[in-house]
Amino acid sequence: MNDLILFAHPTFGVLGILAAVWVFVETLNAGADNARRIRIAALAVAVFMLLSWVLAGYWYVNFYSPDKALILKGPWPWAHKIFMETKEHLFFIPLLLAFYLPFATRERLFANKVARTMVLSVAAMIAASGFAIEGAGAVINYGVKVSLLQSATQRTQP
Repeated sequence: MNDLILFAHPTFGVLGILAAVWVFVETLNAGADNARRIRIAALAVAVFMLLSWVLAGYWYVNFYSPDKALILKGPWPWAHKIFMETKEHLFFIPLLLAFYLPFATRERLFANKVARTMVLSVAAMIAASGFAIEGAGAVINYGVKVSLLQSATQRTQP
């Protein structure tokens, strides 16, 4: 179950990022014919980000402690001290933006330039911050890997 949660968390995050890009592209070409698709994509962003957040929180509370200890004892302690600490404090920004996006897309974007600009900005911020958080997760994952490699190397040396 631990691995399933660990893989599902970033998968839903990436799906949320892709849905944000979908909102962005549809909004660039906003018209009466694609207004429904924009709202559906915005709702998908919120749902995927919520699922990612719930799974991440569950995994963090129940399974992260051994990984944290490995990282802090290993050659990349900054993988936790910088990247995980940053994720712990900034993850809510794309989450809040994702929750706002379905409300922002209720406007007639094709007729309201200010609302269209707001949706474009929010979707872009979700995608950019989501990619940054995904990258931080990769660094944290690698911090565990190099710690395990170091401990395996130390056990095999005479």
